[in-house]
Amino acid sequence: MRIALYPGTFDPITLGHIDIIRRACALVDRLVIGVAINRDKGPLFDLEERVAMIETEIPALEAETGCEIRVHPFENLLIDCAHDVGAQIIVRGLRAVADFEYEYQMVGMNRALDSSVETVFLMAEARHQAIASKLVKEIARLDGDVRRFVPPAVRSKLLAKLGKDED
Repeated sequence: MRIALYPGTFDPITLGHIDIIRRACALVDRLVIGVAINRDKGPLFDLEERVAMIETEIPALEAETGCEIRVHPFENLLIDCAHDVGAQIIVRGLRAVADFEYEYQMVGMNRALDSSVETVFLMAEARHQAIASKLVKEIARLDGDVRRFVPPAVRSKLLAKLGKDED
């Protein structure tokens, strides 16, 4: 069984993330979405909320792709998380050259820790490439419309978290 780990903070999950999930599912039998507990980033949503938003999207993605998708919160090294879930592949999404520089360093370190785990980079469709959770939160905070960037259920949770009314 080919198992991949797609790690991130997913604060919140966006349509860009979902596009990467679809693409990764075409390559593997099981995709584990690793939800990072990253206290340094100061997420808007707590871990349970981020996991719940992802789990809301999973049934439709599994039905569409035929891939088994699981959610796994983690706070340890990425390579250790890959071992924990039995992943042979780490999936990373790329948006821009700036992403690549950071990811290049991460691959080097992960390869030094365990060269048997391969990292694969995927790019979302062009219409999703600029989407970043940080920007989505800022747009919502400033009363912008985020419908083009997040699933409807996530939009509702985001607006509620920010104390905003839905249109």
